[in-house]
Amino acid sequence: MPGKHQHFQDPEIGCCGKYFLFGFNIVFWVLGALFLAIGLWAWGEKGVLSNISALTDLGGLDPVWLFVVVGGVMSVLGFAGCIGALRENTFLLKFFSVFLGLIFFLELATGILAFVFKDWIRDQLNLFINNNVKAYRDDIDLQNLIDFAQEYWSCCGARGPNDWNLNIYFNCTDLNPSRERCGVPFSCCVRDPAEDVLNTQCGYDIRLKLELEQQGSIHTKGCVGQFEKWLQDNLIVVAGVLVGIALLQIFGICLAQNLVSDIKAVKANW
Repeated sequence: MPGKHQHFQDPEIGCCGKYFLFGFNIVFWVLGALFLAIGLWAWGEKGVLSNISALTDLGGLDPVWLFVVVGGVMSVLGFAGCIGALRENTFLLKFFSVFLGLIFFLELATGILAFVFKDWIRDQLNLFINNNVKAYRDDIDLQNLIDFAQEYWSCCGARGPNDWNLNIYFNCTDLNPSRERCGVPFSCCVRDPAEDVLNTQCGYDIRLKLELEQQGSIHTKGCVGQFEKWLQDNLIVVAGVLVGIALLQIFGICLAQNLVSDIKAVKANW
């Protein structure tokens, strides 16, 4: 009887997973580069690139940092995943997986610590907001961020309007020559729906009044409490977004590791 010949199919690199990982990361890479470019452009407009010491002179948070850091991380990850998938480079793919895994576990650890140490997080958030209140007039981007937060959450200061005593322009000391003395920014004001033109002087001298009199003109609740309330009211949406981001990260790690295994299997047959 003629001998039976068995044919085994050689391992192949899955094109579907490879090009999906490539496409996903090229979008990630472009978005990261865009974020980074916006951040560097904003710093250039503010003269930071010509005077690096300005980064440390600001007492509060420069929002441009978020664009630069997020854009930088996205660009590095996107580059590693994109080139690693296209060139079937196991080093870049492993770097992509490990880097993404570290970010995932940092996010997980941050979430657990925030839940366990809620009071400490609340105190740190109060401190963070008050530090930025002090630097309100020092940076236009920080000023816009604070105004947006106070308008969006209908709040004023970290715990209340009196937190604006920390700012040299708004404090109530007798030595303060500012016209904004004993006032609050316009973003603390209760907006009149019938008002067509924004009154940026609506907060002037408001803290000279009694608290009951203030309530009709400005928001008297602190931003920390309002932020906590917003989180509770939108818990399902926030949890859904966080779970979605986590699943995307796990999916990216699995795709990269699967591609690494395929590449190794093919190389083993050479």
